[in-house]
Amino acid sequence: MTASLDEPLDSPVADSVVNDGCHGGAATMRAAAVAAGKSDVLDQYAADYPVGPHDRPQSMCPAFGSLRVGLRMRRTATVLSGSACCVYGLTFTSHFYGAKRTVGYVPFNSETLVTGKLFEDIRDAVHALADPVLYDAIVVTNLCVPTASGVPLRLLPKEINGVRIIGIDVPGFGIPTHAEAKDVLAGAMLAFARREAENGPVQAPRGGVSDRPAVTLLGEMFPADPVGIGRMLEPMGLAAGPVVPTREWRELYAALDGVAVAAIHPFYTASVREFQAAGRPIVGSAPVGVEGTLAWLDAIGTAAGVPRALITEAQNRQLGAIRGALAGAPVKGRITVSGYEGSELLVARLLVESGAEVPYVGTACPRTPWSEADRDFLEARGTKVVFRASLESDIAAFLEHDPDLAIGTTPVVQKAKERATPALYFTNLISARPLFGAAGAGSLAHVINGAIANKDRFARMEAFFDGVGEGDTAGVWEEKPEPRPAFREANRRRLEKQAKARRAEEMI
Repeated sequence: MTASLDEPLDSPVADSVVNDGCHGGAATMRAAAVAAGKSDVLDQYAADYPVGPHDRPQSMCPAFGSLRVGLRMRRTATVLSGSACCVYGLTFTSHFYGAKRTVGYVPFNSETLVTGKLFEDIRDAVHALADPVLYDAIVVTNLCVPTASGVPLRLLPKEINGVRIIGIDVPGFGIPTHAEAKDVLAGAMLAFARREAENGPVQAPRGGVSDRPAVTLLGEMFPADPVGIGRMLEPMGLAAGPVVPTREWRELYAALDGVAVAAIHPFYTASVREFQAAGRPIVGSAPVGVEGTLAWLDAIGTAAGVPRALITEAQNRQLGAIRGALAGAPVKGRITVSGYEGSELLVARLLVESGAEVPYVGTACPRTPWSEADRDFLEARGTKVVFRASLESDIAAFLEHDPDLAIGTTPVVQKAKERATPALYFTNLISARPLFGAAGAGSLAHVINGAIANKDRFARMEAFFDGVGEGDTAGVWEEKPEPRPAFREANRRRLEKQAKARRAEEMI
């Protein structure tokens, strides 16, 4: 059954979503969404972002990814539709990561949710917000409960006063990671921009149209990397084009106009679909290390129709500088790599070419055709590559391989440091630095070698704090605390009962 403006949701599953909210569980939410007419959206997400063989990885709320994309764009307004607690958490996290933009929120209660009034409130809010002096686009995002309840954002106007309206569903039970949620919004914007470009002239980029054929770069990256990639492309008569997700709407047209698309982050499936619909060839991997750079320049040049002599010239210009950077800053040690950014395999490739032993790479993102070259490279050198890696898989790999350095997510880093092993948080300390060409080789080696050199320091800290306990026994005690699991279980049941009573009272 499809939810409409005048038709309330009416099913036991929908009632469960209204009563229990996010606590109803992924299966209940998914069933409600299907009953409310969202099966086509969920089917597309299942095809674009498949889980398995290791099922769903642990991740922050996926909507953080799409929210971040919208907040980083000029002249773009963002409106969230979801439970107040979810919206609070998402806006807090966004501002923690440096966003200085207002996030719109349309509140709701059980009545407005099930009667369709919430959609009317969203529509009114969008009309009030659509000022072409201020905005090129407004992004409206359904979180879990509105998606499960069938709030039909597809019925919003496509344009109001010249302001584009982009409605997307980003439920935690349909999008596995926040990285892939970036693709949901980027793909929706590319689809909109592609239709505009097909229908007539569109606005030129702020800096003008490139005088050389440009290569669109797909995936967020360190700000200096596009500049370095542009230098690599110059001998072939090419330029580095926009980075998708873009920072402005008009850049979407230039991105679609690229001579080829470099899928630096290989999980942008919806975006790739739009580029392919525009007739643009897709090239996987990236210019990392010597072998990676040579292969990538060859693939880009071939896709762009560049003469072989110019491809060879571009390769030769990079070869000496990258070899020199790798030789000047070798990495010695065993390193495990894990993360959820999508560039984990690229980092591992560079570490291997720098001389490190990398027995394991885990990424929360899925395996795609555009990551195959990196997977083949690593597996040929003895690295186990795990897509959709779980936290348990990452920690098990750390315990198995006993590395000199662990690169990973926060809980992996915590586990490593508890065992006096140096560790680096992938997102803030690895992906937030140059990765490509000679600059990437030297930069990565510096931070890696510095961390490995801290092993003795960790050993001294472990010895100093030896005996203070951990978990429930952390601290200094005259007598070791006695665990009381029966009391904990009774307390858990009591809290659950109180929570159910509160929800029942709210419905009266």
